[in-house]
Amino acid sequence: MADNIPKHIGIIMDGNRRWARQRGLPTLKGHLQGYKTAHDVGLYLLKDQKIPFVSYFAFSSENWSRTEEEIGYLMKLVLRALKEFLEEFHKEGVKIVVLGQRDRLSRDVLAAIDKAEQTTKDNQNGTLALCFNYGGQQEIVDAARSLIDSGVDSKKLDIEIFEKQLYHPEVPPVDLLIRTSGEERISGFMLWRAAYSELMFVNKHWPDFSVEDADAALAEYAHRQRRYGK
Repeated sequence: MADNIPKHIGIIMDGNRRWARQRGLPTLKGHLQGYKTAHDVGLYLLKDQKIPFVSYFAFSSENWSRTEEEIGYLMKLVLRALKEFLEEFHKEGVKIVVLGQRDRLSRDVLAAIDKAEQTTKDNQNGTLALCFNYGGQQEIVDAARSLIDSGVDSKKLDIEIFEKQLYHPEVPPVDLLIRTSGEERISGFMLWRAAYSELMFVNKHWPDFSVEDADAALAEYAHRQRRYGK
């Protein structure tokens, strides 16, 4: 793959609630429209642009502090997404993986995650990574715990050994990290993998993000020089 084409695009889908409020709509309508955008943009990047990995920050471990109504709706929405994404993305040969902790998730959600991952595990036309019940610091802590439990010799510990303990370690570093809604922070998203990411902050709420915006981000990325500290 050419250096000016990202292998992994990570997206923080921000602004669903603000999008809804600006239109006088219930907050939940913003999440529904955001889900539709995630479907369309993800399929476009993976299928049409042949990006090998696309990851979404779907639900943060901090999002549990939201109202019971909103959390309940988001859980129903992820069940719908896993079912519909599974059908269409599997047809396109896309692999689906879910990164995050499994605690606090219902049996229905866990079963849907397992089914999506198991059904698509052999697909080779790109990977859609959903960060769900995910925290970047927690991922690093969990990796450290795994290493301690395995009894690894600290003198032999290096970056390569450590990153094999991350959630789905086959998911590579993020080349291009996009956050919508004009906020300029990464909120713990893929902290390890984002170490050398090119950052783009888009002044548009996620439900308004389009394939044309995705193309503009790819064009901007193509003109950037990645130095990796050199």
